[in-house]
Amino acid sequence: MIIEPTYRGKVRDVYDLGEHLILRATDRISAFDVVFNELVPDKGKILTRISTNWFHYFKNIKNHLVTDDSANFPEPFRNQSDFEGRSVLVKKTSRVDFECVVRGYLSGSAYKEYKSTGMVAFLQYPTGMLESQNFDEPIFTPARKNDSGHDENVSELTMRNEVGEDLFHKLKTMSISLYTEAHNKMKSAGIILCDTKFEFGILNGEPILIDEILTPDSSRYWDANDYRLGTTPASLDKQILRNWLEKTDWDKNPPAPKLPDILITELRTKYLQLEEKIKTCLS
Repeated sequence: MIIEPTYRGKVRDVYDLGEHLILRATDRISAFDVVFNELVPDKGKILTRISTNWFHYFKNIKNHLVTDDSANFPEPFRNQSDFEGRSVLVKKTSRVDFECVVRGYLSGSAYKEYKSTGMVAFLQYPTGMLESQNFDEPIFTPARKNDSGHDENVSELTMRNEVGEDLFHKLKTMSISLYTEAHNKMKSAGIILCDTKFEFGILNGEPILIDEILTPDSSRYWDANDYRLGTTPASLDKQILRNWLEKTDWDKNPPAPKLPDILITELRTKYLQLEEKIKTCLS
């Protein structure tokens, strides 16, 4: 039985049930806000398991999760094979249209910005910082979510002006606290959480965690054994795809280039390895 989604995102299909949503994580993969034609087998199931584990770990932080057991979904979604293991029933909220990005290390687009301007997220940083260098304290670098095209990096001031001082302070504080605890937890298992992004929605007047958290699609994870200042450590996340794309002549606009089978296999393997590390760490 094929059930058409209310909304089809880059990697998730959304089914609107009124007060609730069903989020179905597909095996699609995207980079630079472009969706690729190739699928990564079981990716949706891996991401769902990782995210759900983190939601359960951070049980003291309110989130949108109702259940990840499709046997408890309403009809016609209950026990549908296309939904089993890759879907969650969640509370519907009013989405805050900003990604709450937290960075512990100078890497990725932040390093590119720093090399070019000496700034990160519109703030000046000391000269002479090296790639992958850790910040003295995790930094908050929000991005505005756009319904089309690329998300837009903005300053803290811009976000504060748009959402209000009180909400901005709550989101920044929660995001940095979540990142810090997850970073320390994973470091004990030999994994470095370089950076991540959180999304929030408003329910009954207060912010709660929504979307996915701390997955290899929303975060940058490194093997601590490979960490060296001035280098790009080996990734256990979607950065593998971005690194491959950076070596091509693709302009980061549709159409997307074809992904080789060996890259798809590597992505799936790394996602599974990371899942096992997270599962062991949180057990």
